[in-house]
Amino acid sequence: MEQEKSDIEALNEEEPGVSTIFKKATKAVSLRFEDVVYKVRLTKAGFCGKIVKAEEKVILKGITGKVLPGEMLAMFGPSGSGKTTLLTALGGKLGGLLDGNISYNGKNFSNSMKRNMGFVTQDDVLYPHLTVTETLVFTALLRLENTFSKEEKIMHAESVITQLGLTKCKNSIIGGPFMRGVSGGERKRVSIGQEMLINPSLLFLDEPTSGLDSTTAQRIVSNLWELAKGGRTIVMTIHQPSSRLFYMFDKVLLLSEGSPLYFGEGSQVMDYFSSNGYAPAVPMNPADFLLDLANGVSSNGEVPGSVKQNLVSAYKSNLANKLKSEVQDIDEQPLDGLNDQKVARWATTWWQQFSVLLRRGVKERKHDSFSGLKISQVLVVAFLSGLLWWQSDVSHLQDQMGLLFFYSGFWGFFPLFQAIFTFPQERSMLEKERSSGMYRLSSYFMSRIVSDLPMELVLPTIFVSITYWMAGLKGTPGNFLHTLFVLLYSVLVSGGLGLALGALVLNQKSATIMGSVVMLSFLLAGGYYVTHVPAFISWVKYISISQYTYKLLLGSQFKPTDTYPCGGAGGVCLVGDYPAIKQVGLDGQVLGAVALGIMLVVYRLIAFFALMRIGVTKK
Repeated sequence: MEQEKSDIEALNEEEPGVSTIFKKATKAVSLRFEDVVYKVRLTKAGFCGKIVKAEEKVILKGITGKVLPGEMLAMFGPSGSGKTTLLTALGGKLGGLLDGNISYNGKNFSNSMKRNMGFVTQDDVLYPHLTVTETLVFTALLRLENTFSKEEKIMHAESVITQLGLTKCKNSIIGGPFMRGVSGGERKRVSIGQEMLINPSLLFLDEPTSGLDSTTAQRIVSNLWELAKGGRTIVMTIHQPSSRLFYMFDKVLLLSEGSPLYFGEGSQVMDYFSSNGYAPAVPMNPADFLLDLANGVSSNGEVPGSVKQNLVSAYKSNLANKLKSEVQDIDEQPLDGLNDQKVARWATTWWQQFSVLLRRGVKERKHDSFSGLKISQVLVVAFLSGLLWWQSDVSHLQDQMGLLFFYSGFWGFFPLFQAIFTFPQERSMLEKERSSGMYRLSSYFMSRIVSDLPMELVLPTIFVSITYWMAGLKGTPGNFLHTLFVLLYSVLVSGGLGLALGALVLNQKSATIMGSVVMLSFLLAGGYYVTHVPAFISWVKYISISQYTYKLLLGSQFKPTDTYPCGGAGGVCLVGDYPAIKQVGLDGQVLGAVALGIMLVVYRLIAFFALMRIGVTKK
């Protein structure tokens, strides 16, 4: 064991030197948890969704332990043993039926503790189009307090890049499933780096080595070992580490179906199980041996169920009482300078958050909004529409009305489906960043709306500019600008509806179906397909975006006193008396604009309030 320790220290000495900024933790945090129990309610639905049976399932069954500054705790156990649930509970991110006592230097979870804690999830939630440097710099600008200047925050990001060995890939994009970027190990180190920026005293990591080769896993755990030796408290879940990694852990917690089988020093775990009659038949990796025991597999040939029962009983008789007394005897040190009354809820001002999020949003989403596929789609439809309606004049009044209704329909659906994916796609990022207290929801929401404006309005402007002149609509600049303004106005309203539906449902498939049904209903009530609508269903037109847009578009091209050829022999009729136009009406233009304005605001307010539930721990 001592030889393994010295080998690890020698290995870490070969790594690049740790930046002086992160050499030592600024605060020391002792983590204590006693009799942690977590339950979930399971319900079975019967006919028509009626709940016929409800029961509780115990996920965590009275887990006790302590982790001191400078120590690294590893939680072992098979899938479904409760490792991630316990880690989430210790990180203050688990609500619901949670019992027991979890304290940080003797105090409950608080705003000050959140600001001094890092949490790295198993899945790396990162923006794919940003580079490594951009990702960490934006995080530094948002999470570091204003006691640091902008230059110092950027220097912190550069220090983290150096410390975690990311210098070679600092200018590479993160990448994603369909886009080549940095490797899996580098992506994981970027996730760790985001939490290291605040120099946390307490760091939680959920399976930081999953999916990585042994060498990459060794480098990551070596970095974490260095951080722990700087006075930090580190807790992680880990799945089947190599023997080299196992000997880096100061403490080990073994779980099986939510029950603790061992908690103590990693160097004593093999002796403990040997004293209880469980020893490996051949020399093997201690981590593999522990997982075998947690799964009920032993070299003694016992029935799997009896192995688990025996180990749970051994834990209760040999470790439980001793561990509880040790936990209660911890000499708690107050978090100096981390008084909740003195710590502001946010590290930066609203305007700082808004400006940083705006820049980050534009950098990330410009690739998607202005992708070649979307531009090609709009251009093809624009030229095809222009050719189909080529130089139509007022003598073909029905055709011109058809083009204006096509405007309202196409630019109702297109921005709706652009916006409807926004929040379902960003849900995991919003949960991660809001739960860490990175920014206000209002600053995120406003930055999202403002950054999307040019991306939402450029393509419809190009579309109208092409089709308007090809189709031979009224050639005055005033009529053109009026038509363009109405269309852009409706695009913003449709986008707001998409944001609201996406935020309410937060599921891409369900939101798409709902959006299709809603917009098709609006189109049917838009005043073009059906002119004689029964009274009992006519109310739909009053909430239809398409109806108001179509009405305003007609008003941009025609006045009631305009005439069109009719009846033959040079006869003319008033446009206002044309049956299809008379049904919609050319009056009430201001009322239509006001109605769309109300929708513009209301849909976005619905989206905002729907997002308030994301990233908040449920009580």
